[in-house]
Amino acid sequence: MKLNNAKVGSTVRIDSIEESPMKQRLMTMGIIPGTKVEILRSALWGDPIAICLRAYNLALRREDADKIIVTEQ
Repeated sequence: MKLNNAKVGSTVRIDSIEESPMKQRLMTMGIIPGTKVEILRSALWGDPIAICLRAYNLALRREDADKIIVTEQ
């Protein structure tokens, strides 16, 4: 499942990140395989989404979240 398909309020584990120009940037922000992420909320039109990981909140564009493969916990 992709991160942008996860439901608000759910907790997921990051499995991998697909190759993209943003891959290194996402990993620098702490989005690495094995990290647990909570989906906090989604903007009115669905973009961006807010997530909580490693004790901080982060907003991601759906386009970037589509590159992150996750497993629901």
